[in-house]
Amino acid sequence: MSDDTLRDLLGTHGNGGLVALKRDGRPQISTVSYAYDRDRDLIRVSVTADRAKTANLRRDPRASLYVTGNRGWAYAVAEARAELMPTAASTDDASVEELVDIYRAIGGEHPDWDEYRRAMVQDGRVPLLLHVERVYGLA
Repeated sequence: MSDDTLRDLLGTHGNGGLVALKRDGRPQISTVSYAYDRDRDLIRVSVTADRAKTANLRRDPRASLYVTGNRGWAYAVAEARAELMPTAASTDDASVEELVDIYRAIGGEHPDWDEYRRAMVQDGRVPLLLHVERVYGLA
């Protein structure tokens, strides 16, 4: 399949399986909601600082995102280098601004952005940026 077709598949879905590597090398897989920015070839995810996937990606930034298509066997895998921004610390920091952008890309406008910003700090949210290096699959 062409890279363009596979990237189209990445762009049409908002949920997928994020694969990080455990210390012993086995995969750790989490279902995530994501936004794909095709112009930057960048997958953006909101994670929390205290989760296994976050710790695994801090230790080893190799990651993959697996998405399936609407037709039975269609799928795409994006192999990526993970970049974790700082944990949200104040309602107006760069991480919270990125989390707002991620939310908008996935779900549109929030009914109360002040509440959302406070929740991002309280939850210890971290913007995860997956820089796509390779895609493969069947579409």
